[in-house]
Amino acid sequence: MLIYEELSHEIYGAAIEVHREIGPGLLESAYEECLCRELSLRKIGFERQVPQAVQYKGVQLDCGYRMDVVVENQVVLELKAVESLEAIHEAQLMTYLRLSMKKLGFLMNFNVPLMKDGIIRRVL
Repeated sequence: MLIYEELSHEIYGAAIEVHREIGPGLLESAYEECLCRELSLRKIGFERQVPQAVQYKGVQLDCGYRMDVVVENQVVLELKAVESLEAIHEAQLMTYLRLSMKKLGFLMNFNVPLMKDGIIRRVL
C-alpha cells in the first residue's frame, strides 16, 4: 500500500500539468510559483520555503535551510530545474524528510522532456 496514495496522485498530476503548460528550460523559481498555483487551483494546502532547522547535539540550529514546498503538512517537494538529477539532490530530499520527521517526499526535476521521467518518490 502506498503512503498518502491519493495526495501523491494529486501532486504528481499537478507537476505534470505545470510541465505540460510551460515546458522545460525555466528557472526553479518559476516552476515553484506555477506548481503552487496549480496546487491552489486543486484546493490542496501547502507552504512554500518552509524553514528547516538542524538538530545538533540537542540544540536546534537555524542554518538557513528551506524546504521548497510542503504539501498538507505531510509531503516534502524538492524542486529542481537541472540537466540531470544527482545523488546529492536525492540526499538533500532524504535529509529534509529526516529533519522534518515527514515520511514522504518528491524530488522533481522540471528540466526534462517528459515530466514523469523527472519525478522521484521517496519514503523515509
